[in-house]
Amino acid sequence: MAEHRSMQRAALLDAARALLSEGGTEALTFPALAERTGLARSSVYEYFRSRAAVVEELCEVDFPLWAAEVAAAMERETSAEGKVEAYVRRQLALVGDRRHRAVVAISASELDAGAREKIRAAHGGLVAMIVEALGELGHEQPRLAAMLLQGVVDAAVRRIELGAAEDPGVVTDTAVAMVLRGVTG
Repeated sequence: MAEHRSMQRAALLDAARALLSEGGTEALTFPALAERTGLARSSVYEYFRSRAAVVEELCEVDFPLWAAEVAAAMERETSAEGKVEAYVRRQLALVGDRRHRAVVAISASELDAGAREKIRAAHGGLVAMIVEALGELGHEQPRLAAMLLQGVVDAAVRRIELGAAEDPGVVTDTAVAMVLRGVTG
């Protein structure tokens, strides 16, 4: 029984990822989850009390995996500049991944205070990964620099997701140049 519930919960989370990826937060409804998984709508409520609960669990499950991929890319680099570049490139390479699309859709949605705090804490952990490398590069306020650097990454993510005229590789290269050399390119 426990294994069955675990499999159903995983199927619901996978369906939620797909819905968020395909249609944003508006698409994440309990009737849609029920239809995707073949469960009755009332059964979905046995697993999650609300849409916010689905979102919170997706963040708890997916964000650490995504962050681990960014951390692994950074760990392969030996220089501070290489770590910064890996931080940017890996995040932007994950843009097409359903887990990433779900996290982005989630962060854009209106959530309760608890869910927003969990997302904020997860993003804080991501930003914390780059603080040391920025300190090594000589930034007097590496935490502030990390938050601003993440702003560049977030803007590049939005540009890629919009399907802008630029190739995603061009957006990525430009974002890397911006964070490493500023506007002088």
